[in-house]
Amino acid sequence: MSTHRPPASPSPPPHRMSEAAFRALYRRLREQVPTGATGHRGTLGLLTPERVVAAAGEVRSGRTVSLAAPIETAPGPDNPEPATHRMIAPTCEESTSHGLHFARDRFAMNVHGDADSHLDALCHVMFDGELYGGVPASTVTPDHAGALTLDLVRDGIVGRGVLLDIPRLRGVPWLEPGAQVTAEDLEAAETAQGVTVGPGDLLFVRVGHRSRRRSLGAWDPAQARAGLHPEAMRFPAERGVGVLGSDGNNDAAPSPVPGVDYPVHVLAVNAMGVHLLDYLDLEELAEVCSEAARWHFLCVVAPLRLPSATGSPVNPIAVL
Repeated sequence: MSTHRPPASPSPPPHRMSEAAFRALYRRLREQVPTGATGHRGTLGLLTPERVVAAAGEVRSGRTVSLAAPIETAPGPDNPEPATHRMIAPTCEESTSHGLHFARDRFAMNVHGDADSHLDALCHVMFDGELYGGVPASTVTPDHAGALTLDLVRDGIVGRGVLLDIPRLRGVPWLEPGAQVTAEDLEAAETAQGVTVGPGDLLFVRVGHRSRRRSLGAWDPAQARAGLHPEAMRFPAERGVGVLGSDGNNDAAPSPVPGVDYPVHVLAVNAMGVHLLDYLDLEELAEVCSEAARWHFLCVVAPLRLPSATGSPVNPIAVL
């Protein structure tokens, strides 16, 4: 990260939210549908052709930056079921013999784990027996997801990306596990970085999860992780954000809402119809944006073509 930082300040203490207050917020955000976010595509409807064309105009240097972490195949405290990758060809004989042979691989992973970068489809979050838009949760079975699947993003997600760097705002290298990001933090980061989040934007919120993990080692983020407070979701709702991503899980842990472990997932995916990107790697992007003093860019997200899936590993690319 850039060495230019304001004086360090302590993270504000986490604050709780009653389940009643959470449910009131859920109802309010569910009813607060931005213009253009209609039907079962959710806020993808905000990514209009006109906004995609405008996002292409964000390119200045042509530099590309991956926002994904390398997929990990070793177990760890945040990755008890790591992805598996093995070579199924060539054989020892083929690799040393004449003629044509091919190297081949096999790969499998738990898409929604706590280590690898991934996208959550709108069918990923069930709440009170429903998916986004009141679709019955029974459309998702142990064998098949029948609605709001990854197929909604089969043509990719392309738009204007905006990075808000909360550790930079607070003058620290990363937020400690359990820290919560508020709507006021997001607004303050906009002001400090000279950028404004607008309709259809792909909003990325850096909490420094990857930086802390590399510096201090992995831990169990299911027990403690930095993320957004549920009330912070009024910010993307009011701005009409198209997609929301973070270098953490987007949710803080422990949850500030008793009885609801992932309140931000419930609000974003289930109430608002916002596709989430979890566990990205925003370190290089933050460095490049800081050097350029420019925090907006063209962003391209291309999930796998898995029509009935609830999510996908993903490698978003920022083009600056």
